[in-house]
Amino acid sequence: MDHELRKRGTSAYPASYFFGRKRSSWGAKRVLLIALAVYVVALGVLPLARLFVEAFLPGRGGELFGVLLQQWRTPAAQTALIHTLEASALATLVSVLIGVVVAFVLALTDIRNKAGLTFVALLPLLVPSQITALAWIELTSSSMLALLGLAPAPGETNMLYSKGGIVLVMGIEHSTLVFLAVRAGLRNLPRDLIEAARLGGAHPLRVARSVILPLALPAILAGAALAFVASIGNFGIPALLGIPGRYTMLTTLIYQHLQGFGPRVLGEVAALAVGLAALAVAGLMLPVVVRGFAIQGGSASLEPFPLGRGRAWVETLIWILLTVIAVIPLVALLAASLAPALGVPLRFDTATLANYRFALLEQDATLRAFGNSLLLAFTTALVSAAVALPLAYFATLRQSRTARVLDAVAAVPYAVPGTVLAIAIILVFLPPVPLLNVSLYGTIGIILIAYLARFLALVLRPTMAAMGLINKNLDEAAQIAGAPLLLRLRAVILPSVGPSVMAGALLIFMSALNELTVSALLWSTGRETLGVVVFALQYEGNSPAAAAVATISVALTLALAMLATTLRGRLPEGVVPWQA
Repeated sequence: MDHELRKRGTSAYPASYFFGRKRSSWGAKRVLLIALAVYVVALGVLPLARLFVEAFLPGRGGELFGVLLQQWRTPAAQTALIHTLEASALATLVSVLIGVVVAFVLALTDIRNKAGLTFVALLPLLVPSQITALAWIELTSSSMLALLGLAPAPGETNMLYSKGGIVLVMGIEHSTLVFLAVRAGLRNLPRDLIEAARLGGAHPLRVARSVILPLALPAILAGAALAFVASIGNFGIPALLGIPGRYTMLTTLIYQHLQGFGPRVLGEVAALAVGLAALAVAGLMLPVVVRGFAIQGGSASLEPFPLGRGRAWVETLIWILLTVIAVIPLVALLAASLAPALGVPLRFDTATLANYRFALLEQDATLRAFGNSLLLAFTTALVSAAVALPLAYFATLRQSRTARVLDAVAAVPYAVPGTVLAIAIILVFLPPVPLLNVSLYGTIGIILIAYLARFLALVLRPTMAAMGLINKNLDEAAQIAGAPLLLRLRAVILPSVGPSVMAGALLIFMSALNELTVSALLWSTGRETLGVVVFALQYEGNSPAAAAVATISVALTLALAMLATTLRGRLPEGVVPWQA
Protein backbone atom coordinates (compact mmCIF):
# COMPACT_ATOMS: atom_id res chain seq x y z
CA MET A 1 0.00 0.00 0.00
CA ASP A 2 2.75 2.40 1.01
CA HIS A 3 4.62 1.56 -2.19
CA GLU A 4 1.57 2.36 -4.33
CA LEU A 5 1.12 5.70 -2.60
CA ARG A 6 4.73 6.62 -3.28
CA LYS A 7 4.27 5.81 -6.99
CA ARG A 8 1.27 8.14 -7.21
CA GLY A 9 3.16 11.03 -5.58
CA THR A 10 3.00 12.67 -2.21
CA SER A 11 -0.46 14.07 -2.91
CA ALA A 12 -1.83 10.54 -2.56
CA TYR A 13 -0.87 10.47 1.11
CA PRO A 14 -3.70 11.34 3.48
CA ALA A 15 -3.19 14.40 5.64
CA SER A 16 -3.25 12.25 8.75
CA TYR A 17 -0.18 10.36 7.45
CA PHE A 18 2.01 13.48 7.40
CA PHE A 19 0.46 14.86 10.60
CA GLY A 20 1.26 11.66 12.44
CA ARG A 21 4.80 11.61 11.09
CA LYS A 22 5.36 15.23 12.08
CA ARG A 23 3.92 14.75 15.53
CA SER A 24 6.06 11.66 16.06
CA SER A 25 9.16 13.53 14.86
CA TRP A 26 8.40 16.46 17.15
CA GLY A 27 7.93 14.09 20.06
CA ALA A 28 11.31 12.45 19.47
CA LYS A 29 12.96 15.85 19.11
CA ARG A 30 11.44 17.07 22.37
CA VAL A 31 12.49 13.95 24.30
CA LEU A 32 16.05 14.13 22.95
CA LEU A 33 16.34 17.85 23.68
CA ILE A 34 15.14 17.30 27.24
CA ALA A 35 17.69 14.52 27.69
CA LEU A 36 20.48 16.77 26.35
CA ALA A 37 19.38 19.61 28.62
CA VAL A 38 19.39 17.35 31.69
CA TYR A 39 22.86 16.07 30.75
CA VAL A 40 24.42 19.52 30.25
CA VAL A 41 22.72 21.15 33.24
CA ALA A 42 23.39 18.29 35.66
CA LEU A 43 27.09 18.05 34.76
CA GLY A 44 27.92 21.70 34.14
CA VAL A 45 25.43 24.20 35.52
CA LEU A 46 24.38 22.50 38.75
CA PRO A 47 27.90 21.92 40.17
CA LEU A 48 29.07 25.47 39.41
CA ALA A 49 25.86 26.94 40.85
CA ARG A 50 26.36 24.84 43.99
CA LEU A 51 29.91 26.14 44.25
CA PHE A 52 28.77 29.76 44.27
CA VAL A 53 26.06 29.02 46.84
CA GLU A 54 28.60 27.39 49.14
CA ALA A 55 31.08 30.25 48.77
CA PHE A 56 28.52 32.98 49.48
CA LEU A 57 27.04 31.42 52.61
CA PRO A 58 26.94 33.66 55.73
CA GLY A 59 29.79 33.29 58.18
CA ARG A 60 29.53 31.87 61.65
CA GLY A 61 28.64 35.29 63.00
CA GLY A 62 25.91 35.79 60.40
CA GLU A 63 28.05 38.16 58.31
CA LEU A 64 26.85 38.46 54.73
CA PHE A 65 29.20 36.53 52.43
CA GLY A 66 31.06 35.61 55.60
CA VAL A 67 32.74 32.47 54.28
CA LEU A 68 34.06 34.26 51.20
CA LEU A 69 35.29 37.34 53.07
CA GLN A 70 36.82 35.34 55.88
CA GLN A 71 38.86 33.18 53.54
CA TRP A 72 40.12 36.05 51.38
CA ARG A 73 41.24 38.00 54.43
CA THR A 74 43.82 35.35 55.30
CA PRO A 75 47.47 36.13 54.47
CA ALA A 76 47.84 32.79 52.64
CA ALA A 77 45.00 33.59 50.21
CA GLN A 78 46.22 37.13 49.59
CA THR A 79 49.77 35.95 48.97
CA ALA A 80 48.58 33.22 46.62
CA LEU A 81 46.45 35.77 44.74
CA ILE A 82 49.42 38.11 44.29
CA HIS A 83 51.62 35.23 43.14
CA THR A 84 48.95 34.04 40.71
CA LEU A 85 48.50 37.45 39.12
CA GLU A 86 52.23 38.12 39.04
CA ALA A 87 53.32 34.79 37.55
CA SER A 88 50.41 34.66 35.11
CA ALA A 89 51.05 38.18 33.81
CA LEU A 90 54.78 37.53 33.32
CA ALA A 91 54.13 34.14 31.72
CA THR A 92 51.66 35.79 29.35
CA LEU A 93 54.37 38.21 28.21
CA VAL A 94 56.64 35.25 27.43
CA SER A 95 53.78 33.53 25.58
CA VAL A 96 53.02 36.62 23.52
CA LEU A 97 56.66 37.13 22.57
CA ILE A 98 57.10 33.54 21.36
CA GLY A 99 53.63 33.11 19.86
CA VAL A 100 53.64 36.35 17.87
CA VAL A 101 57.13 35.82 16.44
CA VAL A 102 56.38 32.25 15.36
CA ALA A 103 52.96 33.16 13.94
CA PHE A 104 54.33 36.10 11.93
CA VAL A 105 57.17 34.04 10.47
CA LEU A 106 55.00 31.06 9.53
CA ALA A 107 51.99 33.04 8.27
CA LEU A 108 53.66 35.95 6.44
CA THR A 109 56.85 34.59 4.90
CA ASP A 110 57.74 32.02 2.24
CA ILE A 111 59.55 29.83 4.77
CA ARG A 112 59.58 26.14 3.80
CA ASN A 113 58.11 23.11 5.61
CA LYS A 114 55.42 25.10 7.39
CA ALA A 115 53.48 21.95 8.30
CA GLY A 116 56.43 20.49 10.20
CA LEU A 117 57.19 23.78 11.92
CA THR A 118 53.54 24.19 12.91
CA PHE A 119 53.45 20.73 14.47
CA VAL A 120 56.63 21.40 16.47
CA ALA A 121 55.30 24.79 17.55
CA LEU A 122 52.17 23.09 18.91
CA LEU A 123 53.98 20.27 20.73
CA PRO A 124 53.60 22.08 24.09
CA LEU A 125 49.85 22.01 23.48
CA LEU A 126 49.90 18.21 23.18
CA VAL A 127 52.07 17.58 26.24
CA PRO A 128 50.27 17.98 29.60
CA SER A 129 51.55 20.61 31.99
CA GLN A 130 52.96 18.23 34.63
CA ILE A 131 54.99 16.40 31.97
CA THR A 132 56.15 19.72 30.53
CA ALA A 133 57.37 20.76 33.97
CA LEU A 134 59.04 17.38 34.53
CA ALA A 135 60.76 17.57 31.13
CA TRP A 136 62.19 21.00 31.95
CA ILE A 137 63.31 19.81 35.39
CA GLU A 138 65.18 16.94 33.74
CA LEU A 139 66.66 19.27 31.12
CA THR A 140 68.00 21.78 33.64
CA SER A 141 69.45 18.94 35.72
CA SER A 142 70.98 17.07 32.80
CA SER A 143 74.64 16.53 32.00
CA MET A 144 73.99 18.37 28.73
CA LEU A 145 73.64 21.65 30.61
CA ALA A 146 76.39 20.71 33.03
CA LEU A 147 78.84 20.84 30.14
CA LEU A 148 77.71 24.43 29.52
CA GLY A 149 77.94 25.31 33.20
CA LEU A 150 74.19 25.95 33.44
CA ALA A 151 73.07 22.95 35.50
CA PRO A 152 72.85 23.38 39.30
CA ALA A 153 75.80 22.09 41.26
CA PRO A 154 75.29 18.96 43.42
CA GLY A 155 73.27 19.90 46.49
CA GLU A 156 71.96 23.14 45.00
CA THR A 157 68.28 23.76 44.31
CA ASN A 158 67.20 23.61 40.70
CA MET A 159 66.71 27.12 39.35
CA LEU A 160 63.26 26.17 38.05
CA TYR A 161 61.92 25.84 41.59
CA SER A 162 61.10 29.53 41.69
CA LYS A 163 58.86 32.24 40.28
CA GLY A 164 61.16 32.57 37.29
CA GLY A 165 60.95 28.87 36.53
CA ILE A 166 57.15 28.89 36.69
CA VAL A 167 57.00 31.94 34.43
CA LEU A 168 59.36 30.42 31.87
CA VAL A 169 57.69 27.01 31.62
CA MET A 170 54.11 28.34 31.69
CA GLY A 171 55.03 30.99 29.14
CA ILE A 172 56.42 28.38 26.76
CA GLU A 173 53.48 25.99 27.23
CA HIS A 174 50.82 28.64 26.63
CA SER A 175 52.63 30.29 23.71
CA THR A 176 50.73 27.82 21.52
CA LEU A 177 47.46 29.57 22.42
CA VAL A 178 48.86 32.92 21.31
CA PHE A 179 50.26 31.34 18.15
CA LEU A 180 46.88 29.84 17.19
CA ALA A 181 45.00 33.08 17.86
CA VAL A 182 47.47 35.27 15.96
CA ARG A 183 47.71 32.85 13.04
CA ALA A 184 43.92 32.88 12.70
CA GLY A 185 43.90 36.68 12.90
CA LEU A 186 46.57 37.04 10.23
CA ARG A 187 44.53 34.88 7.88
CA ASN A 188 41.59 37.30 8.18
CA LEU A 189 43.48 40.55 7.60
CA PRO A 190 42.24 42.86 4.80
CA ARG A 191 44.43 42.02 1.86
CA ASP A 192 43.89 45.31 0.01
CA LEU A 193 45.53 47.47 2.72
CA ILE A 194 48.59 45.26 2.89
CA GLU A 195 48.93 44.96 -0.88
CA ALA A 196 48.64 48.75 -1.19
CA ALA A 197 51.53 49.19 1.23
CA ARG A 198 53.61 46.65 -0.64
CA LEU A 199 52.88 48.24 -4.03
CA GLY A 200 53.89 51.58 -2.56
CA GLY A 201 57.41 50.21 -2.15
CA ALA A 202 57.40 49.77 1.63
CA HIS A 203 59.94 47.32 2.99
CA PRO A 204 58.39 44.06 4.29
CA LEU A 205 59.59 44.81 7.84
CA ARG A 206 57.96 48.22 7.70
CA VAL A 207 54.72 46.71 6.36
CA ALA A 208 54.74 44.18 9.18
CA ARG A 209 55.45 46.82 11.83
CA SER A 210 53.27 49.68 10.57
CA VAL A 211 50.34 47.89 8.90
CA ILE A 212 50.06 44.24 9.91
CA LEU A 213 50.94 44.55 13.60
CA PRO A 214 48.25 47.18 14.38
CA LEU A 215 45.66 45.20 12.43
CA ALA A 216 46.63 42.00 14.25
CA LEU A 217 46.51 43.63 17.70
CA PRO A 218 42.99 42.33 18.54
CA ALA A 219 44.11 38.78 17.75
CA ILE A 220 47.26 39.26 19.84
CA LEU A 221 45.21 40.53 22.78
CA ALA A 222 42.79 37.63 22.42
CA GLY A 223 45.68 35.16 22.46
CA ALA A 224 47.19 36.93 25.45
CA ALA A 225 43.87 36.65 27.30
CA LEU A 226 43.71 32.92 26.61
CA ALA A 227 47.30 32.48 27.81
CA PHE A 228 46.57 34.50 30.95
CA VAL A 229 43.47 32.45 31.80
CA ALA A 230 45.35 29.20 31.13
CA SER A 231 48.15 30.35 33.45
CA ILE A 232 45.68 31.23 36.19
CA GLY A 233 44.14 27.75 36.07
CA ASN A 234 47.38 25.81 35.56
CA PHE A 235 48.07 23.29 38.30
CA GLY A 236 50.78 20.92 37.05
CA ILE A 237 53.55 23.50 36.60
CA PRO A 238 52.93 25.46 39.86
CA ALA A 239 52.63 22.14 41.73
CA LEU A 240 55.90 20.62 40.48
CA LEU A 241 57.89 23.87 40.48
CA GLY A 242 56.10 26.10 42.98
CA ILE A 243 55.53 23.76 45.92
CA PRO A 244 59.26 22.83 46.22
CA GLY A 245 60.16 26.49 45.67
CA ARG A 246 57.61 27.68 48.27
CA TYR A 247 55.89 29.86 45.69
CA THR A 248 52.20 29.18 46.30
CA MET A 249 49.56 30.03 43.70
CA LEU A 250 45.79 29.73 44.03
CA THR A 251 45.57 26.31 42.37
CA THR A 252 48.22 24.82 44.66
CA LEU A 253 46.74 26.55 47.72
CA ILE A 254 43.37 24.91 46.99
CA TYR A 255 45.12 21.55 46.55
CA GLN A 256 46.95 21.92 49.87
CA HIS A 257 43.75 22.95 51.66
CA LEU A 258 41.88 19.95 50.31
CA GLN A 259 44.58 17.56 51.54
CA GLY A 260 43.51 18.40 55.09
CA PHE A 261 39.93 17.34 54.48
CA GLY A 262 37.69 18.49 57.34
CA PRO A 263 34.19 19.79 58.05
CA ARG A 264 35.06 23.39 57.15
CA VAL A 265 37.46 22.86 54.26
CA LEU A 266 34.81 22.65 51.54
CA GLY A 267 33.56 26.15 52.30
CA GLU A 268 37.14 27.46 52.34
CA VAL A 269 38.15 25.91 49.03
CA ALA A 270 34.82 26.96 47.49
CA ALA A 271 35.60 30.57 48.41
CA LEU A 272 39.07 30.27 46.88
CA ALA A 273 37.65 28.60 43.78
CA VAL A 274 35.13 31.41 43.27
CA GLY A 275 37.97 33.93 43.31
CA LEU A 276 39.89 31.82 40.81
CA ALA A 277 36.82 31.64 38.57
CA ALA A 278 36.38 35.42 38.80
CA LEU A 279 39.94 35.94 37.55
CA ALA A 280 39.31 33.56 34.66
CA VAL A 281 36.07 35.31 33.68
CA ALA A 282 37.80 38.68 33.77
CA GLY A 283 40.51 37.35 31.46
CA LEU A 284 38.01 35.79 29.08
CA MET A 285 36.12 39.07 28.75
CA LEU A 286 39.07 40.71 26.98
CA PRO A 287 38.58 38.86 23.66
CA VAL A 288 34.91 39.83 23.72
CA VAL A 289 35.83 43.50 24.16
CA VAL A 290 38.55 43.60 21.50
CA ARG A 291 36.56 41.56 18.97
CA GLY A 292 34.57 44.62 18.02
CA PHE A 293 37.76 46.44 17.02
CA ALA A 294 38.99 43.69 14.70
CA ILE A 295 39.07 44.53 10.99
CA GLN A 296 37.86 41.68 8.81
CA GLY A 297 39.41 41.08 5.43
CA GLY A 298 38.56 39.11 2.36
CA SER A 299 38.73 35.39 1.85
CA ALA A 300 41.88 35.51 -0.28
CA SER A 301 45.04 34.63 1.59
CA LEU A 302 47.98 37.01 1.72
CA GLU A 303 50.90 36.53 -0.60
CA PRO A 304 53.87 35.54 1.61
CA PHE A 305 56.77 37.95 1.82
CA PRO A 306 59.78 36.53 -0.05
CA LEU A 307 62.81 36.23 2.23
CA GLY A 308 65.27 35.86 -0.62
CA ARG A 309 68.78 34.94 0.42
CA GLY A 310 67.86 35.42 4.09
CA ARG A 311 65.37 32.56 4.05
CA ALA A 312 67.94 29.95 5.09
CA TRP A 313 68.93 32.06 8.11
CA VAL A 314 65.32 32.61 9.17
CA GLU A 315 64.53 28.91 8.79
CA THR A 316 67.58 27.99 10.85
CA LEU A 317 66.71 30.41 13.64
CA ILE A 318 63.05 29.38 13.84
CA TRP A 319 63.97 25.70 13.88
CA ILE A 320 66.50 26.33 16.66
CA LEU A 321 63.94 28.28 18.70
CA LEU A 322 61.20 25.66 18.37
CA THR A 323 63.59 22.77 18.94
CA VAL A 324 64.93 24.31 22.14
CA ILE A 325 61.53 25.06 23.65
CA ALA A 326 59.57 22.03 22.39
CA VAL A 327 61.84 19.11 21.44
CA ILE A 328 64.97 19.21 23.61
CA PRO A 329 63.03 19.03 26.93
CA LEU A 330 61.28 15.87 25.68
CA VAL A 331 64.66 14.41 24.68
CA ALA A 332 65.93 15.17 28.20
CA LEU A 333 62.83 13.44 29.60
CA LEU A 334 63.56 10.35 27.51
CA ALA A 335 67.20 10.40 28.61
CA ALA A 336 66.16 10.63 32.27
CA SER A 337 63.90 7.61 31.84
CA LEU A 338 66.87 5.58 30.58
CA ALA A 339 69.31 6.68 33.30
CA PRO A 340 70.07 4.02 35.94
CA ALA A 341 69.61 6.40 38.87
CA LEU A 342 69.21 10.05 39.71
CA GLY A 343 72.44 11.94 39.07
CA VAL A 344 74.11 9.14 37.08
CA PRO A 345 75.13 10.41 33.62
CA LEU A 346 73.53 8.63 30.68
CA ARG A 347 75.92 6.79 28.37
CA PHE A 348 75.55 3.80 26.08
CA ASP A 349 76.97 1.53 28.78
CA THR A 350 74.71 2.93 31.54
CA ALA A 351 71.40 3.15 29.66
CA THR A 352 68.79 0.83 31.11
CA LEU A 353 65.11 -0.04 30.91
CA ALA A 354 64.94 -0.69 34.64
CA ASN A 355 62.79 2.40 35.22
CA TYR A 356 60.22 1.13 32.73
CA ARG A 357 60.24 -2.32 34.36
CA PHE A 358 59.76 -0.77 37.77
CA ALA A 359 56.96 1.53 36.61
CA LEU A 360 55.08 -1.06 34.56
CA LEU A 361 55.78 -4.37 36.32
CA GLU A 362 56.66 -3.59 39.92
CA GLN A 363 54.48 -0.54 40.62
CA ASP A 364 50.85 -1.61 40.96
CA ALA A 365 49.66 2.00 41.02
CA THR A 366 51.11 2.63 37.55
CA LEU A 367 49.32 -0.32 35.98
CA ARG A 368 46.07 0.75 37.63
CA ALA A 369 46.64 4.32 36.44
CA PHE A 370 47.10 3.20 32.84
CA GLY A 371 43.93 1.14 33.02
CA ASN A 372 41.95 3.91 34.74
CA SER A 373 43.15 6.63 32.39
CA LEU A 374 42.49 4.58 29.26
CA LEU A 375 39.02 3.68 30.52
CA LEU A 376 38.21 7.27 31.50
CA ALA A 377 39.59 8.74 28.27
CA PHE A 378 37.77 6.23 26.04
CA THR A 379 34.46 6.52 27.89
CA THR A 380 34.63 10.32 27.96
CA ALA A 381 35.41 10.51 24.25
CA LEU A 382 32.66 8.04 23.32
CA VAL A 383 29.92 9.58 25.47
CA SER A 384 30.85 13.14 24.56
CA ALA A 385 30.78 12.31 20.83
CA ALA A 386 27.35 10.69 21.25
CA VAL A 387 26.07 13.84 22.99
CA ALA A 388 27.72 16.31 20.61
CA LEU A 389 26.17 14.81 17.47
CA PRO A 390 22.47 15.50 18.28
CA LEU A 391 23.28 18.72 20.12
CA ALA A 392 25.16 20.13 17.12
CA TYR A 393 22.38 18.89 14.83
CA PHE A 394 19.66 20.75 16.73
CA ALA A 395 21.77 23.90 17.16
CA THR A 396 22.99 24.12 13.55
CA LEU A 397 20.61 22.39 11.15
CA ARG A 398 17.41 22.82 13.15
CA GLN A 399 18.33 26.25 14.59
CA SER A 400 16.87 25.33 17.97
CA ARG A 401 17.19 28.11 20.54
CA THR A 402 17.34 25.58 23.36
CA ALA A 403 20.19 23.74 21.66
CA ARG A 404 22.13 26.97 21.06
CA VAL A 405 21.80 27.84 24.75
CA LEU A 406 22.98 24.36 25.70
CA ASP A 407 25.93 24.76 23.33
CA ALA A 408 26.99 27.95 25.12
CA VAL A 409 26.47 26.37 28.55
CA ALA A 410 28.52 23.30 27.58
CA ALA A 411 31.57 25.51 27.02
CA VAL A 412 31.53 26.91 30.57
CA PRO A 413 33.07 23.89 32.38
CA TYR A 414 35.96 23.93 29.90
CA ALA A 415 36.43 27.70 30.22
CA VAL A 416 36.70 27.75 34.02
CA PRO A 417 39.90 26.43 35.63
CA GLY A 418 39.89 22.69 36.24
CA THR A 419 40.41 23.23 39.95
CA VAL A 420 37.17 25.21 40.13
CA LEU A 421 35.25 22.47 38.34
CA ALA A 422 36.71 19.77 40.60
CA ILE A 423 35.59 21.59 43.76
CA ALA A 424 32.14 22.11 42.24
CA ILE A 425 31.86 18.40 41.42
CA ILE A 426 32.88 17.46 44.97
CA LEU A 427 30.21 19.71 46.47
CA VAL A 428 27.45 18.10 44.40
CA PHE A 429 28.54 14.46 44.38
CA LEU A 430 30.07 14.13 47.86
CA PRO A 431 26.60 13.58 49.41
CA PRO A 432 24.71 10.45 48.31
CA VAL A 433 23.10 10.76 44.89
CA PRO A 434 19.33 11.19 45.22
CA LEU A 435 17.30 7.99 44.63
CA LEU A 436 20.47 5.88 44.41
CA ASN A 437 21.65 6.78 47.94
CA VAL A 438 25.26 6.22 46.87
CA SER A 439 28.13 8.70 47.17
CA LEU A 440 30.40 8.88 44.14
CA TYR A 441 33.26 10.51 46.07
CA GLY A 442 36.20 8.15 46.25
CA THR A 443 35.12 6.26 43.13
CA ILE A 444 36.23 6.49 39.54
CA GLY A 445 32.71 7.65 38.70
CA ILE A 446 33.28 11.14 40.11
CA ILE A 447 36.35 11.58 37.89
CA LEU A 448 34.32 10.44 34.89
CA ILE A 449 31.57 12.97 35.65
CA ALA A 450 34.15 15.76 35.86
CA TYR A 451 35.71 14.67 32.55
CA LEU A 452 32.32 14.49 30.83
CA ALA A 453 31.51 18.01 31.99
CA ARG A 454 34.90 19.48 31.12
CA PHE A 455 35.69 17.99 27.72
CA LEU A 456 32.34 18.09 25.89
CA ALA A 457 33.31 21.39 24.24
CA LEU A 458 36.33 19.77 22.54
CA VAL A 459 34.16 17.54 20.38
CA LEU A 460 31.23 19.95 20.13
CA ARG A 461 33.23 22.68 18.35
CA PRO A 462 34.47 20.57 15.39
CA THR A 463 31.10 18.82 15.13
CA MET A 464 29.34 22.19 14.91
CA ALA A 465 31.80 23.33 12.23
CA ALA A 466 31.20 20.22 10.15
CA MET A 467 27.43 20.36 10.68
CA GLY A 468 27.37 23.86 9.21
CA LEU A 469 28.64 22.46 5.90
CA ILE A 470 25.83 19.92 5.49
CA ASN A 471 23.07 20.54 2.97
CA LYS A 472 19.89 20.80 5.02
CA ASN A 473 17.87 19.37 2.13
CA LEU A 474 19.36 15.92 2.74
CA ASP A 475 17.92 15.77 6.22
CA GLU A 476 14.57 17.15 5.08
CA ALA A 477 14.35 14.62 2.27
CA ALA A 478 15.01 11.77 4.69
CA GLN A 479 12.37 13.18 7.04
CA ILE A 480 9.78 13.35 4.22
CA ALA A 481 10.65 9.74 3.33
CA GLY A 482 9.61 8.79 6.85
CA ALA A 483 13.01 8.24 8.47
CA PRO A 484 12.79 8.79 12.25
CA LEU A 485 15.13 11.22 14.00
CA LEU A 486 17.63 8.69 15.33
CA LEU A 487 17.84 6.96 11.95
CA ARG A 488 18.51 10.27 10.20
CA LEU A 489 21.27 11.09 12.67
CA ARG A 490 22.89 7.70 12.11
CA ALA A 491 22.39 7.22 8.36
CA VAL A 492 22.35 10.77 6.96
CA ILE A 493 24.18 13.10 9.36
CA LEU A 494 26.88 10.89 10.88
CA PRO A 495 28.54 9.86 7.59
CA SER A 496 29.03 13.53 6.72
CA VAL A 497 30.31 14.76 10.09
CA GLY A 498 31.89 11.49 11.22
CA PRO A 499 35.52 12.53 10.60
CA SER A 500 35.04 15.75 12.59
CA VAL A 501 33.34 13.87 15.42
CA MET A 502 36.22 11.38 15.44
CA ALA A 503 38.81 14.18 15.45
CA GLY A 504 37.05 15.83 18.39
CA ALA A 505 36.90 12.49 20.20
CA LEU A 506 40.63 12.05 19.64
CA LEU A 507 41.29 15.50 21.10
CA ILE A 508 39.26 14.50 24.15
CA PHE A 509 41.13 11.20 24.44
CA MET A 510 44.50 12.98 24.32
CA SER A 511 43.41 15.58 26.86
CA ALA A 512 41.81 13.13 29.28
CA LEU A 513 44.57 10.53 29.08
CA ASN A 514 47.10 12.70 30.94
CA GLU A 515 44.75 15.07 32.78
CA LEU A 516 45.93 16.17 36.24
CA THR A 517 44.21 19.38 37.38
CA VAL A 518 40.81 17.76 37.94
CA SER A 519 42.12 14.32 38.88
CA ALA A 520 44.48 15.67 41.55
CA LEU A 521 41.50 16.73 43.65
CA LEU A 522 39.21 13.77 42.89
CA TRP A 523 41.40 10.64 42.87
CA SER A 524 41.56 8.11 45.68
CA THR A 525 43.62 4.98 46.34
CA GLY A 526 42.98 2.49 43.59
CA ARG A 527 41.55 5.21 41.31
CA GLU A 528 44.81 6.85 40.27
CA THR A 529 45.26 8.36 36.82
CA LEU A 530 48.42 8.74 34.76
CA GLY A 531 48.73 12.43 35.58
CA VAL A 532 48.44 11.70 39.30
CA VAL A 533 51.05 8.91 39.16
CA VAL A 534 53.59 11.10 37.33
CA PHE A 535 53.01 13.87 39.86
CA ALA A 536 53.25 11.48 42.83
CA LEU A 537 56.43 9.76 41.63
CA GLN A 538 58.17 13.09 41.05
CA TYR A 539 56.88 14.48 44.34
CA GLU A 540 58.29 11.52 46.31
CA GLY A 541 61.69 11.89 44.62
CA ASN A 542 61.57 9.01 42.12
CA SER A 543 62.10 11.16 39.06
CA PRO A 544 63.53 8.37 36.80
CA ALA A 545 60.33 6.34 37.22
CA ALA A 546 58.25 9.49 36.74
CA ALA A 547 60.18 10.19 33.53
CA ALA A 548 59.50 6.63 32.30
CA VAL A 549 55.74 6.91 32.85
CA ALA A 550 55.72 10.40 31.32
CA THR A 551 57.63 9.18 28.25
CA ILE A 552 55.07 6.44 27.62
CA SER A 553 52.26 8.96 28.00
CA VAL A 554 53.87 11.34 25.51
CA ALA A 555 54.39 8.50 23.03
CA LEU A 556 50.69 7.59 23.24
CA THR A 557 49.69 11.23 22.78
CA LEU A 558 51.92 11.70 19.74
CA ALA A 559 50.57 8.50 18.18
CA LEU A 560 47.03 9.82 18.57
CA ALA A 561 48.11 13.18 17.12
CA MET A 562 49.45 11.39 14.06
CA LEU A 563 46.12 9.58 13.70
CA ALA A 564 44.28 12.91 13.82
CA THR A 565 46.72 14.26 11.20
CA THR A 566 45.80 11.46 8.80
CA LEU A 567 42.16 12.58 9.01
CA ARG A 568 42.78 16.25 8.38
CA GLY A 569 42.14 16.03 4.63
CA ARG A 570 38.50 15.14 5.38
CA LEU A 571 37.98 17.77 8.08
CA PRO A 572 36.90 21.43 8.05
CA GLU A 573 39.75 23.88 8.47
CA GLY A 574 40.73 24.43 12.10
CA VAL A 575 39.45 21.12 13.49
CA VAL A 576 42.99 19.77 13.81
CA PRO A 577 44.90 22.64 15.52
CA TRP A 578 48.23 21.89 13.86
CA GLN A 579 46.88 22.08 10.31
CA ALA A 580 49.24 24.38 8.44
